[in-house]
Amino acid sequence: MGFEKLISVLFVSYFCILHVLILHSCLALRLSGNETDRLALLEIKASITNDPLGALTSWNETNHFCNWRGVTCGRRHKRVTVLDLKFLKLSGSLSPHVGNMSFLRGIYLDNNNLSHGIPPEIGRLSRLQDILWQNNSLSGEIPSNLSRCSRLSRIAFGGNFLEGRLPAELGTLSKLRTITVDLNKLTGSIPYTFANLSSLEWVGASSNNFYGSIPDIFGQLTHFKMLGLDYNNLSGVIPPSLFNLSSITILAVSVNHIHGTLPPNLGFLFPSLEYLSVGNNQFSGTIPVSIRNASKLNSLWMETNNFIGEVPSLKNLKHLDTLNLAYNNLGSGEIGGDLGFLCDLTNATRLQRLLIDTNNFGGMLPQCIANLSSSLFLFHVSTNKITGSIPNAIGNLRNLESVWMSENRFSGHIPLDIGKLQNLYEIDIASNSLSGNIPSTFGNLSQLGELNLYSNNLQANIPSSFVGCRNLKLLFLQDNNLSGIIPPQIIAHSSYLDLDLSQNRLTGSLP
Repeated sequence: MGFEKLISVLFVSYFCILHVLILHSCLALRLSGNETDRLALLEIKASITNDPLGALTSWNETNHFCNWRGVTCGRRHKRVTVLDLKFLKLSGSLSPHVGNMSFLRGIYLDNNNLSHGIPPEIGRLSRLQDILWQNNSLSGEIPSNLSRCSRLSRIAFGGNFLEGRLPAELGTLSKLRTITVDLNKLTGSIPYTFANLSSLEWVGASSNNFYGSIPDIFGQLTHFKMLGLDYNNLSGVIPPSLFNLSSITILAVSVNHIHGTLPPNLGFLFPSLEYLSVGNNQFSGTIPVSIRNASKLNSLWMETNNFIGEVPSLKNLKHLDTLNLAYNNLGSGEIGGDLGFLCDLTNATRLQRLLIDTNNFGGMLPQCIANLSSSLFLFHVSTNKITGSIPNAIGNLRNLESVWMSENRFSGHIPLDIGKLQNLYEIDIASNSLSGNIPSTFGNLSQLGELNLYSNNLQANIPSSFVGCRNLKLLFLQDNNLSGIIPPQIIAHSSYLDLDLSQNRLTGSLP
């Protein structure tokens, strides 16, 4: 029995020692991992050359690194899981030692002044889900080995100086939901490998140098909602398969070389559409009548294309804040009128921008413009064939800042109620057939900076009330029938006023 007892004691002792050794080994590994994170953070701090807000002053030996500003650790292992240093005005670079913090799930460095390249060591972070570094001064290329971060959900590198191509290898990131690289210097084409990104919802690649056609890949991405490709050098047509995605909320392809027509049933295909921007391209055809069914639409940018025909009813677009149809061939130019759609816009109580200049619209401005949104600050209808008088009710649009009505066929007098537009900065009613006096109420417009009334049939004196226009920088009254002396108040301002009074019947002199 003694021998058996000895064996039993030795057996228990062996397992106790083994247990202690295992615990010691785990503790050593844990401490080793913690030390790796601590040293990596200190290297990150050392690579910061300017910290004007003192954000990293807590990064010292007196505090455990899990308590340092911007650092979040896991409860169990005390390993760094989040590094959040956004909006801290930090300058410098990101140390490659960041790749040693193997538990990192999120790195948030938005809105700093970090420069140099994206360290390729990031590719070692297999747990990384978010990498949000927009609005810095990062340069170089996007590392292709980001594809090794298989859990990545969000990539945001917008507002930097990144060059090169979008790595095709990113097409292996099956969990990627958003990638935004706007406002960089990226080139090449949108990778076809993005067709494999089954979770993708948003691609933001505006303001780069991408070229070629938009790849016909997005139609198979069932979660896809937002595509931003404006301000590039893209050509071709919008891929037909894209119109299969009823989930689309944003489609922005302005300022490219894209052509083709918009499908007649656009409003039914995109019932959730909120933002449509196709301006400054080579689109043709008519504006789809079905656009009225996209009742969630808040911005419609279609300027500088070759659209023709009538503007369809927009009465269901109650959330619209911007309608830009400028520089097309819309309207018939007939006296009967093409401007009935303006009355539909009275339902758009948030409307701020209404631009229909440089088209072929005819007829009179309807009185219903008095009921347009009180938020309207841009009203541009110049270079059309609009007839009749300017509605006096324009004075109801109290937040107007910019009014363009030049190069039409307006007649009658300038409404006195324009003097109620206290926020007005510029008004251009040149090249019409307006007559009568220049309203003295213009003197109430203390914010007025530019006034264009040239090439009309305006008579009588220049009102001395212009002295109230303290911010006036440009006054063009040439080619009218104005008479009398030039008001001394204008002479007093002439040294900093861009002034043209030629081709009138004025008397007096200018210095």
